[in-house]
Amino acid sequence: MNKEELKIIKEKALENHIPIIMDDTLDVISKILIDNKPHRILEIGAAVGYSAICFSEYLADGGIIETIERDESRIAEAKINFEKTEVAEKVILHEGDAVEILPTLNEKFDMVFIDAAKGKYPFFLKEALRMLNDNGIIFADNILYKGYVMSDYNKHKQRTAVRNLREYIKETTENPELETEILEVGDGLAISKLRK
Repeated sequence: MNKEELKIIKEKALENHIPIIMDDTLDVISKILIDNKPHRILEIGAAVGYSAICFSEYLADGGIIETIERDESRIAEAKINFEKTEVAEKVILHEGDAVEILPTLNEKFDMVFIDAAKGKYPFFLKEALRMLNDNGIIFADNILYKGYVMSDYNKHKQRTAVRNLREYIKETTENPELETEILEVGDGLAISKLRK
């Protein structure tokens, strides 16, 4: 992987206010991936490809990341970024809406990273659980959403996102088959594993 190019991609994304994974969130996930060397990763929400590039470093030999993005300009940029950082052969980029693409996927994944439309998190969870390996892990980024999720926030603009993120937390913490912890890193990170 070309680390110099990765640094440029990160700087450009921050400059252009493109949401990318925060450093402290990436640190937490990286530590887990070092111990678990995933063969297949599913990412919901590629943006410009930054997190997929970061995760590719921890793949097992011959491992693959499948990532989904619907924004055409970000898709174009992600493709260039995968080439520049020399990880293109490890990444499959699905172009389109995750709500339509996820039901068409039937592989099993060792890790699922959810970082797309906040209002769709409960749907993404259902699809992620369907495709998760027995020892797999689901990470949901921005789960606390600027603190709104744990407060009595009720402004109309973000109401649906906040309600659905709360539903995601409820489903992952009250599901007897899942073990979930919610960390206050970045904008909140939920980590869910199937109970053994």
